Amino acid sequence: RLARDLHDELGALLTAAKLDVARLRPKLQAGAPDLMQRLNHLTETLNSGIALKRRIIEDLRPSTLDQLGLVPALEILCRETSERLGVPIRMSLDPAVELPPSAQLTAFRLVQEALTNTAKYARATEVEVTLKREYAQAMVVVADNGQGFEPDRLTLGSHGLLGMRFRVEAERGQLRLRSAPGQGTEVCAWLPLKRDEPEIPRIDFPIPGMAGMPGEGGASSAGGGL
Repeated sequence: RLARDLHDELGALLTAAKLDVARLRPKLQAGAPDLMQRLNHLTETLNSGIALKRRIIEDLRPSTLDQLGLVPALEILCRETSERLGVPIRMSLDPAVELPPSAQLTAFRLVQEALTNTAKYARATEVEVTLKREYAQAMVVVADNGQGFEPDRLTLGSHGLLGMRFRVEAERGQLRLRSAPGQGTEVCAWLPLKRDEPEIPRIDFPIPGMAGMPGEGGASSAGGGL
């Protein structure tokens, strides 16, 4: 909603200001060079404001999500990340998975953050991103074959875990992290397909404050890495 309001209301105000500047320009062009300089500076400031508005909106909710949907948005993210890192990213994305808009954003941000961590720390040569349905949940997995680490040595805020956890739990979902030295890393989240689904049960998880996934009767892991 905030992204939409920024686009509609702030965007309209900035556009109206630019139109007013354009109307003033012919009247000042001939005989007021000092005012023209100020007007040009004002135009640059408005253009900067419009560009900032676009960046804020994109950060709040990527435009590709609304324009194309979750799977195409993830495909674009993975392709761009793969090209930037020079690391192949395999994708297994089920287009039949339908999540509420807020959960789509959570899934997108989770994959984005996990890929960022892979780029920073993993030294991986291969990454796999999965989106599939398991019962009444969507399972989102990012796994790499990198150097891995000891999860019990992490603090909750390490590697963006706090942000991941809050996003997933706000959707009544659960988050799990698996890693070991030399064994790669797997970040896995389960998100209810509908907002009114019962909250996914929680079990203890090695990282303080993190939650795992139920064993029997719940979703299971896609595997311990690549």
